[in-house]
Amino acid sequence: MSNAPLSIRALMADAQWLAHRYDPGHDAFQFRHVSRVHHAAIPFLTDEHLGEDAPLTLRRSDAIAETPASAPIHFIFHSAYCCSTLLAAALDIPGTAMGLKEPVLLNDLIGWRHRGAQGPQVARVLDEGMHLLARPMEAGETVIVKPSNIVNPLISAMMGMRPQARALFLHAPLNAYLASIARKGMWGRLWVRDLFGKFMREGMLAPLGIAPDQYLALTDIQIAAAGWLAQQYQFQTLARQLGDRVATLNSETLIAHPTESLKALA
Repeated sequence: MSNAPLSIRALMADAQWLAHRYDPGHDAFQFRHVSRVHHAAIPFLTDEHLGEDAPLTLRRSDAIAETPASAPIHFIFHSAYCCSTLLAAALDIPGTAMGLKEPVLLNDLIGWRHRGAQGPQVARVLDEGMHLLARPMEAGETVIVKPSNIVNPLISAMMGMRPQARALFLHAPLNAYLASIARKGMWGRLWVRDLFGKFMREGMLAPLGIAPDQYLALTDIQIAAAGWLAQQYQFQTLARQLGDRVATLNSETLIAHPTESLKALA
């Protein structure tokens, strides 16, 4: 990569400059240079896997003003540990599609909302963030974003802002999901409790009928199961609302019938 300075317009025209983070304190987007080869080599678009290069920071208004028209965008929403990363990687088809694996920009908006950001503020940056993520690597490509499942509370807003978008709701069966959590030991148990807390803030646990004063009495595996159930309830509700814009898939079906599954998704 050249060290010569790039104009904002040239940078925005190059999808290798990934819209990586949003900094609400400075109302700025941070970009990281990520080649297609690098995308394929890493599981997630997180700092841990992107390396230690300093990000390039642009004011939100400057970045959006110079961003070209978006490519078509679709989504893989999931309940975790269900082959979603594998599927997003399979959709890296040069000239046809590019899968983005858990861009942190979307996670940032959940954190910002939990710190008190107002709905219209989050909606504006979510809309603009999706616009930045939908820059294709090659002309004619579709961009398929697989967010982290902590972004699931934003599914309704994302699909509403992009009426042409379609989505896959992907999940693992409960027993398989719980086994994945148990195998990860303490890290897995801490992760499901953190996820449970985030879903609680979003009101996603209310349909389960568990009283808040009972939460601390739940075991780690019960917490994991409750989080899984909350996501299944959300997926079923949105699938009814969105109709043929949504497909659903069980990870065991994907593994047992990969060719048929991919054909149906395509």
